[in-house]
Amino acid sequence: MSITSDEVNFLVYRYLQESGFQHSAFMFGLESHISQSNINGALVPPAALISIIQKGLQYVEAEISINPDGLVYEGRFTEGLSLVDAVMPDVVLAKQQQLNEKILAEKQKKEKLEKSEDSNNTNNAVSANDAITNVTSTTQNESSEPMEVDVNHSDITVSLNKSTVLRGHDSEVFICAWNPVQDLLASGSGDSTARIWNMKEEMANCSPSGALNRQQLVLRHCIKDGNQEVPSNKDVTSLDWNCDGTLLATGSYDGYARLWATNGRLENVLGQHKGPIFALKWNKKGNYILSAGVDKTTIIWDATTGEAKQQFPFHQAPALDVDWQNNTCFASCSTDMSIHVCRLGLDRPVKTFDGHSNEVNAIKWDPSGSLLASCSDDMTLKVWSMNQDSFVHDLRAHSKEIYTIKWSPAGPGSNNPNQNLMLASASFDSTVRLWELEKGACLHTLTKHHEPVYSVAFSPDGRLLASGSFDKCVHIWSTQTGKLVHSYEGTGGIFEVCWNSSGNKVGASASDGTVCVLDLRK
Repeated sequence: MSITSDEVNFLVYRYLQESGFQHSAFMFGLESHISQSNINGALVPPAALISIIQKGLQYVEAEISINPDGLVYEGRFTEGLSLVDAVMPDVVLAKQQQLNEKILAEKQKKEKLEKSEDSNNTNNAVSANDAITNVTSTTQNESSEPMEVDVNHSDITVSLNKSTVLRGHDSEVFICAWNPVQDLLASGSGDSTARIWNMKEEMANCSPSGALNRQQLVLRHCIKDGNQEVPSNKDVTSLDWNCDGTLLATGSYDGYARLWATNGRLENVLGQHKGPIFALKWNKKGNYILSAGVDKTTIIWDATTGEAKQQFPFHQAPALDVDWQNNTCFASCSTDMSIHVCRLGLDRPVKTFDGHSNEVNAIKWDPSGSLLASCSDDMTLKVWSMNQDSFVHDLRAHSKEIYTIKWSPAGPGSNNPNQNLMLASASFDSTVRLWELEKGACLHTLTKHHEPVYSVAFSPDGRLLASGSFDKCVHIWSTQTGKLVHSYEGTGGIFEVCWNSSGNKVGASASDGTVCVLDLRK
């Protein structure tokens, strides 16, 4: 058996991608020359590195469980073997000695019981064996994680005839977004394609047996190689529909943004970034597109001509996210821990917010454009106002990195002006939190997930919140009570969740290359 450095590097690269560390994955892939390897990533299953490590750990456990005489301990050792323990010879030896003692003790008990002809001794033998079994069972129960019994309860689980699994992508699907006008679902993947799924057709052709006539358009992201166009082999990690649903913008790790019509035709290619694009957003008017890249810049593009209207080189490190405040003003955040508010036509930021102590992962303006929320690897969620330099709220409750945030569609500037504004935060601590903004208090802590939560999305009426986690589950919660009202378990870790404009379908993209659609109509 031989292991090459290219194989190890590729598995580490995929692990970083699947864990949500997109910019870290890019830098690692760049330094290790992943693009120059001949490994076909489409053939490598999700979580491959973890799977191999787990098998190696099981092998070490098996080795420990066999003593020098070839006797095997039938239970499990009292304390589970961690990954770090497995590579420490002293720890492994100590575990093995501990099991050897148990194996010998069991052997002596059995020999003693076999020699006894007294019926009482025989009964005691049964009790002794039961005791050994009970000790083993207790150890296994203590080492297992607690299960949330109501997550799969029949009254909240989305039934199979209400869920549609879309297959076609050859790699993990990082993002998905509904067309704002019709039931078209767009998805972007590591297979260097985006796809447009016609969900009206999908639902109409879904037979009782589960057979589907898949209506999908494949948007291949190609680059020029001489006189030929070849697949870019780069991830499609950002996409956004314009306001009237006629154009889809996609951003790729190949450094290009592309505009597509709903029939799959490529309308324009936007190229000025020097490296991957991490975020892409249309303004409300639909005449400009905003992008953020690893080259530390943000760019406003003219959607009609495809020309860069202005490039903003203000960050000192990769720009991770952008969001429009209005049609000409936007905010951007970066791994440099800063947030800039910029306006088209100005050669310096209108305002800069500093306060985070680690990279800022996401930013979002509230519906009125008066408050800006940000979340960071420093485990804090902050709310800012253009009327002051320091934060309005510094919300500290999560115990790990906060990956993303979303405002509810409520209050001034929204379709639900009489509802109270809320903010949702999703964290690697496996929880989702709902916050009210008047006092900056946490209204609900949503705790049914068991792995990092990568995405949250409010329904159009603001009454429901969808969350997606790497535990393969999509949960849907009542924003008023914090109770779980629907649940679905897929086949891959969930990267993104989104609602259609009618609020009756939820789309979710997964690490195993699938896209699922949940139909929540009664």
